[in-house]
Amino acid sequence: MDQEVIFVGLDVHKATIAVALAPEGRSNEIRFQGSVPHRPGTMADLGRRLQGKHPGARLTFCYEAGSCGYGLARELTDAGYECLVIAPSLIPTRPGDHIKTDKRDATTLAKMHRAGELTTVWVPDASHEAVRDLVRAREAAMYWRNRARQALSSFLLRQGYRYGGRSAWTVSYWRWLATLELEHPAQQLAMQEYILAIQEADARHDRLVKQIEAIIPTWSMAPLVIALQAMRGVAMITAATIVAEIGDLARFTTPRKLMAYLGLVPAEHSSGAKVRRRGITKAGNPRARRLLVESAWTYAKSPRVSQEIQRRQEGVELEIVKIAWKAQLRLHDRYRRLAATGKPKNVVITAIARELVGFIWAIGQRVAAPAVA
Repeated sequence: MDQEVIFVGLDVHKATIAVALAPEGRSNEIRFQGSVPHRPGTMADLGRRLQGKHPGARLTFCYEAGSCGYGLARELTDAGYECLVIAPSLIPTRPGDHIKTDKRDATTLAKMHRAGELTTVWVPDASHEAVRDLVRAREAAMYWRNRARQALSSFLLRQGYRYGGRSAWTVSYWRWLATLELEHPAQQLAMQEYILAIQEADARHDRLVKQIEAIIPTWSMAPLVIALQAMRGVAMITAATIVAEIGDLARFTTPRKLMAYLGLVPAEHSSGAKVRRRGITKAGNPRARRLLVESAWTYAKSPRVSQEIQRRQEGVELEIVKIAWKAQLRLHDRYRRLAATGKPKNVVITAIARELVGFIWAIGQRVAAPAVA
């Protein structure tokens, strides 16, 4: 006799978790079990309680990816149960369904899980998630640094001051700031506070960069981070962020799947004989996609292996170095041909970023990915 399977849907919130059970077989009734408190150890207790009510059955849990992270999945996995983390944006919905409650959400998850209609996301181990948190802290520091710089620029513009140099935030720009004497003491104090905020944000950002560089060698994904730096436009922080956000590249069987995961493929709305393609889907991870687009700008320049790239390629497998050089040749040629057609620059660069993902995927296949705990 085959083992019975019980599908468990979890609607996770900060304080509570709603639970619904869907026994195997479409004719079996889906039962709402109520809510349990959201605290450490709750999931293992829930699994044991449900296993006691259904001895011999195999329990398989699922919940939506969200702000509560992957701790629940790891707790259930450590307790010996299967747990899937679901992509919220890919859960099938009914256009006419306008009622949303915890009970309905948990019941819907259990039902969809039983039907096999849910799309899972990759669950990182605790170490990978920790590095991802550090990388995101640097991104947050960079965001607030840019906000502080914009605040000072706006303040100076209101006072009628415009920097005449080539670019702001250089040594010359800071010297120019030191020469400014505003008419009112209150305005001078405001400017100094803006400057102090920028300096504090710069220091925080630089500290986080050093911490990331220090922790990368101890990370299980370090070989992939080092290998990706062989490519133009992908230095340490960019490579670490891409790997931290995407995870194990080997889980994508084709480069097109990785491109689609990053939202760099065209959206399409076709019907009958009409084929309508739009801009990119922008699905998946926005942080990785933004960095890839920034890196793609470097391929507008003629192919060249600079001293910095040579330094990053030291000790890297020869085949990976060949892939990096092939990327320079192909992507620059692709950029020239697309730019010659008169397409907007942002469209051209997005296309280059999409092809860049293919070369990153190829490098990922050559680097042995560590098993996820």
